Parts: sequence; C-alpha cells; structure tokens
Amino acid sequence: MSFAKWVGGALGWSFGGPIGAIIGLALGSFVDNLTDSGTPLLGDRQAGKQRDYGQRTSRPRTQSGDFEVSLLILASIVIKADGKQDQRELDFVRQQFSNMYGKERANKAFELFKRINKQNISTRQVCLQIKQMMDHASRLQLLHFLFGIAKADGIVTEDELRQIYTITGYLGISNRDFESIKAMFYNSSDNAYKILEIDKSVSDAEVKKAYRSMAKKYHPDRVGHLGEEHREGAEAKFRQVQESYEHIQKERGFK
Repeated sequence: MSFAKWVGGALGWSFGGPIGAIIGLALGSFVDNLTDSGTPLLGDRQAGKQRDYGQRTSRPRTQSGDFEVSLLILASIVIKADGKQDQRELDFVRQQFSNMYGKERANKAFELFKRINKQNISTRQVCLQIKQMMDHASRLQLLHFLFGIAKADGIVTEDELRQIYTITGYLGISNRDFESIKAMFYNSSDNAYKILEIDKSVSDAEVKKAYRSMAKKYHPDRVGHLGEEHREGAEAKFRQVQESYEHIQKERGFK
C-alpha cells in the first residue's frame, strides 16, 4: 500500500479544518506523490475553503482514518506535555498502532506521527474540530488511549495529567467521564466506584444501575463504526467496568 493511498483512502472529515492543515504540513515531501497519484489533498476536497466547524448542525460518520489521525495529533500533544519525549511513550504509540492496524499501516502512521510531532499544535482548535465531528463514544476511546500513552513510562506526570484534562474539556467530555477513565490507570481503594462513576455511599441498587449504565456507555459496539481494529481497545475499557462491578459485588456480598 502506497503512502498516498493510505492517506487518501482512510480520511473523511479530518481533511478539513485545523486537522487538515496539520496533515497538509506534515505530509511535506509527500505532496507531489499524492497529487501525481490522484489522491485528493485538502485544497481539492474543500475547493479552497476551510469549513466552519463551529456552525455545523450535523455530525458525519467518523471513519477509522479520522480517528487515527486525531489520535496521532493528540498523542503528540500529550507526549510533549512534560517537556520531554520518553522513548517508552513513543514505543507505546507504535505498538498500539501495530496492534490495531498491522505493521505496514502502523509504520506509515508512525511516519506521519513523527512529522506531526515537529509542529506547534493548537490544542483547542484541534479538539474543537474533533468534538464537532466525532461521536461521544469515540472521543471516550481517544481519552482512554491518551492515558495509556501517559502511563507507558510507568507514571502519569502532573504536566501530562493537566494536558489530558485540558483536552478532555475541549472535547466536551464530562469530568465524571474523565475521572472514570483516569481511575482505570491508577491503583486506589475506591477505583471501582470511580470507574462506575458513583460514590461509596450509594446503595446496592444504585451500584447495579450504575453498572448497567456504564456497560452500555463503554460497550465495544458503540465504536463498531470505526472498524474491527478498534474493538480491542474498546473491550479493554468494557472489561474494567465489569471487573469493577465484580469487585464491588464481592466487597459488599450481593449478587
């Protein structure tokens, strides 16, 4: 698969707006090859115009490539949050992409990632485009991945945590959802309750209700439109919800 075919065939809405500008700059020397191969570039798809994402009233279907590019850009922001780039974090990005997309596509994605990583990116502009164009379940999947990157070197630093929290706000993700996913990467006595977005003081009936709600929110089918390659990551979140519920069940002694 050529680089041009990979870029041109996998992207939908992310060819426009600030993300499209980042992709265009990152492609650099690949531009001539893309044009020669007949792959539409940002200017071709947008007819020379930038979309006003703040005025959109409908959300198009997010393609796997849109999610992929959004992930690469946000990963770059988080990795640079503490002023250094730990090789373990870079290796985590490459490995996760290899697991999701296979080695060939992962290598192309990582090549684009290295080019994106050299840019100064407006976190707010990128996140607002993603918020406008991507469904909530997919945005939660992005957040889960970002915590995984930050934790790849063994600890989530305060700088990384602040950056992820900022991204969360711009993405329109609630603080309760942020705390739920954050708890999946920390060891704490009340993590099971945080993952289910409840307090320890709630009744058994409320625990059961919260579990049903979270199982529905994090069910892998919610991101099925992104392709089978994203199912594993979604299943990881779903398993943690199940394990949290089972932990509380055992702790409280109810069925």
